[in-house]
Amino acid sequence: MGVPNIVDGDTKRCIGMELKKLFLKANNELENTNGRAKSRKISCKTCQKKLTVEEIRANSFVCPACGYYFPVRARRRILMLTDKRSFHEMDRELVSKNVLEFPEYEEKLQQAMEKSRENEGVICGVATIQGQRVCLFSMDSNFMMGSMGAVVGEKITRIFEYATVEHLPVLGITVSGGARMQEGMLSLMQMSKVSQAVKRHSKAGNLYVVLLTNPTTGGVDASFAMLGDITLAEPGARVGFAGPRVIEKSLNQALPKNFQMSERVLECGFIDAIVPRNQQKEYLGKILKLHARLGEEYRMEEDHVSTGK
Repeated sequence: MGVPNIVDGDTKRCIGMELKKLFLKANNELENTNGRAKSRKISCKTCQKKLTVEEIRANSFVCPACGYYFPVRARRRILMLTDKRSFHEMDRELVSKNVLEFPEYEEKLQQAMEKSRENEGVICGVATIQGQRVCLFSMDSNFMMGSMGAVVGEKITRIFEYATVEHLPVLGITVSGGARMQEGMLSLMQMSKVSQAVKRHSKAGNLYVVLLTNPTTGGVDASFAMLGDITLAEPGARVGFAGPRVIEKSLNQALPKNFQMSERVLECGFIDAIVPRNQQKEYLGKILKLHARLGEEYRMEEDHVSTGK
């Protein structure tokens, strides 16, 4: 016996419209996949060479002429790094509220949602990279410059807590201007909150890998972005706490050209490796496979000690 059709035409149209919203096309020139957008030419911000969108996308969103790294939104970056159709998002429904009644914050949130097509400045979930399960979070510069508010902190904390229970590594892809000023002290509290979750995850013997992208600054840089067991970065990414102009005015002297660039931060010992974008998936896969083997040996040794055998 067939199931009776209890949905009328208007309801079907409404459901169809809602489903379409889940698969909206990217609202920027580089990530829109239609033919017209692919053939459109864009000038590189560094060398000014005109390139088609298709050329840039084929080169992992890096200018083939000068090596300039175009910004990549969070969801696209997840697709680039994870195995096909392996990503399962968590806590997508969480959204920020104007708890402090900061003027015009609701309007800014709405604009950020429309610009980024996301509910918040970070996407969290579970995926596989070259067959290795991993929890990950990816921050989005299109959402209020990836600023860290209470919901961003909560989502990242939850993914670390889930990874701790499931004994999974965490990959954090950071891009941020720092704490979200519209949330005041609530945003600053996320630095400590997430850092504690990272510590518990680490104490349980789990791996945390950070990929720093341009820019990673402010409270994010001063907390969980610099707590990884392995810290990677993209070439030319700005990594630091305060902005160069603020520091120049404080010191009253000019700063070197490579100040806060990932290459300089690597020289200072705060970064373990700079990995080109087209090599990141393979590089991360090797790290995760190595950790999986060592982690299994560690757990077997712990079981041996606890059982006395």
